[in-house]
Amino acid sequence: MPVESIIAAAVSGAVTLIGVLIANSKSQAVTDTKLEELTREVREHNNFAQRVPVLEEKMKVADHRIGDLENKLENLT
Repeated sequence: MPVESIIAAAVSGAVTLIGVLIANSKSQAVTDTKLEELTREVREHNNFAQRVPVLEEKMKVADHRIGDLENKLENLT
């Protein structure tokens, strides 16, 4: 086997490897960005999930207060 063909194969392999590494790096950067965005959205959603029961309890209290006021109003008339 001639030395030139071995060198050509080695250079070709090295260039291919470099290309694959660059492509994988860019792909990983995109994946990381998407993962960060999803993480932010999940945290935002979890914040809402924590607040909903509090709002439901406040609505219950408001409903009871409205009911009490309606009863008082009926008793006045």
